[in-house]
Amino acid sequence: MRALKGIFLGLSALAFSGGALAQEKVVNIYSSRHYQADEALYAGFTKATGIKVNRIEAGEDALIERIRNEGARSPADVMITVDAGRLWRAEQLGLFQAVSSTVLESRIPGNLREPSGLWFGFSQRARVIAYSKAKVKPEEIQTYEELADPKWKGRVCMRSATSIYNLSLMGALIDHLGEPKAEAWAKAVRANLAQDPKGGDSDQLKAVAAGQCDVTVSNQYYYARLVRSDKADEREAAARIGIVMPNQKTWGTHVNISGGGVLKHAPHREAAVKFLEYLASDDAQRYFADGNNEWPVVASVKLDNPVLNALGDFKRDRLNVAMLGRNQPNSQKIYDRVAWK
Repeated sequence: MRALKGIFLGLSALAFSGGALAQEKVVNIYSSRHYQADEALYAGFTKATGIKVNRIEAGEDALIERIRNEGARSPADVMITVDAGRLWRAEQLGLFQAVSSTVLESRIPGNLREPSGLWFGFSQRARVIAYSKAKVKPEEIQTYEELADPKWKGRVCMRSATSIYNLSLMGALIDHLGEPKAEAWAKAVRANLAQDPKGGDSDQLKAVAAGQCDVTVSNQYYYARLVRSDKADEREAAARIGIVMPNQKTWGTHVNISGGGVLKHAPHREAAVKFLEYLASDDAQRYFADGNNEWPVVASVKLDNPVLNALGDFKRDRLNVAMLGRNQPNSQKIYDRVAWK
C-alpha cells in the first residue's frame, strides 16, 4: 500500500458536527492517482475558487475500505481513481451520490460518465498495441482480435488476469464479440504468451524493446513517458517500439478513463461538485494532457503534447465505460477459466 499522504490533522479522531464543517471553504479528496502533475490541478482549483484542497492518497482498495469504515462520519467529499472498473467497484458498494450538473453533462461525453451521474471521467487513456519495429510490420497487427492468431505464438507479452486494465479490455470484448468469442480470444492469447504475465505496462513495453516478446498492449501514456523520459535508455527503448491504434475499421480503439464522484456522505457537497466541474475545465483538461500524457475528455481542448499529437486522431470505442465495470465479474471468470495467470 502506498503511504498515506494526509494534510488532514487528526481527521480520524475528529467528530464532525456537520454544521460548521459544511461552511468551510474546503474540499477533502481521497485519490489513488499518484501523479506529480496533479499538484497543478489542486493549486489551479484553489486559485480559481478560493476553496482549499485537503487530500489523502493511497491505493484504491485501501481508500475504498477506509471510506466504508468511516461510514456516515467520513470527512471525504470526493474519490478520484483510475479505470472505470475501479469506479464501478466503489459504485457497487454505494459510496457515491448522484450529481446533476449542466457543466459536467455538457462538457463530458455521455459514454465517458456513469449514466445516472454517480461518477464522471475526466481524462482518457487508450489501450494501444505496441510492437517491435525490428520484427513486426504494423499492418500485421491492426486489431485486438489478431493477438489471438497462432502466428504470434511465443511472441506476446501481457499483464496478469487481475490487472484492472485487462479486466476492462475484456469487458469491452465481451460487449463487442459476445462472451463465447471473448473467451476463445483469451484462451488463444494465453497460448501465444512468450512468458507468464508479470509486471505493469511499462514492463511490457520494455520487454518488447528488449526483444523478449514482439507485441503487447499498454495504455498510451506509459509509452509517452518513455518517449519523454530524461533517461537515455528509456528514450532508446521507446525508439524501438511502434504503436498501433487498434480496430480502426470496426468499433475503434478501447478507451478507459480516470475519473471520480462525490461521496455519499460528503460534508462539503457544493465544493465537491465545484471540484468535479473544475476538472472538466479547459485548464484542468490541459493539465491531464500535458502533465500525464492523457487525452482530455473535452474534445475542444487543444493539446500541446508532442507524443499525443504524433499519435494523431483516431476512432475511439463509443461503448459507455460503465459497461466495463458491469462486465468485470464475467471478465474475471473468463480469465480464470482459461488459466490466465
